[in-house]
Amino acid sequence: MSEPILVQAPAAASQLFLLFHGVGASAAGLVPLGQRLAEAFAQAAVVSVPSPFESDLGAGRQWFSVRGVTDENRGERVAAAMPLFERTVREWQRRFEVDTAGTTLVGFSQGAIMSLESARMGKALAGRVVSIAGRFATLPDAAPRCTVHFVHGQDDAVIPSRYAVDAAERLSALGADVTTDVLAFAGHQITPAMANAMLQRLRAPEPQPPASAAP
Repeated sequence: MSEPILVQAPAAASQLFLLFHGVGASAAGLVPLGQRLAEAFAQAAVVSVPSPFESDLGAGRQWFSVRGVTDENRGERVAAAMPLFERTVREWQRRFEVDTAGTTLVGFSQGAIMSLESARMGKALAGRVVSIAGRFATLPDAAPRCTVHFVHGQDDAVIPSRYAVDAAERLSALGADVTTDVLAFAGHQITPAMANAMLQRLRAPEPQPPASAAP
């Protein structure tokens, strides 16, 4: 199935959650997570977005091929797919009339890589990015213009949790707004506990700038 799935589409959306699945999967796989978001944010539009290309792994879809992927060539593959990723996000923002600040990108695995890299490249597509079992293709040199939430399984053998921890440490050193939740007894998956951790972070109030000192 390559059609987007509208999990929740209010007449007047106050927020927009776009969900991006992993390689070899489909938009249907993130519908349960989208339903959790819809329950928590009743006035939000929630869309599970399919990757645009058929996966060369034999099933599902992908943003870029992982055949022969290395740390050296991953960034090139992400960059080649980024213009289409950016257009996809902008199209949904226009459809629901939600701006960048009101948009949250929720990515799992390859979907998280695309979401994180959009922030690293300075695309400013969203106010928040949630990386579930994801990583940067390249660690950033500057703080992204969004909040980043990492949720990762401690036992993830596909993308080890150290990638999330290292990225969070880098972002923190750069002065970014970042959180990290590494959950025990979870692999490369989305467990109920991981979904709960995500929702807890998303429900937290946005940080406010310090008040100006009295003259």
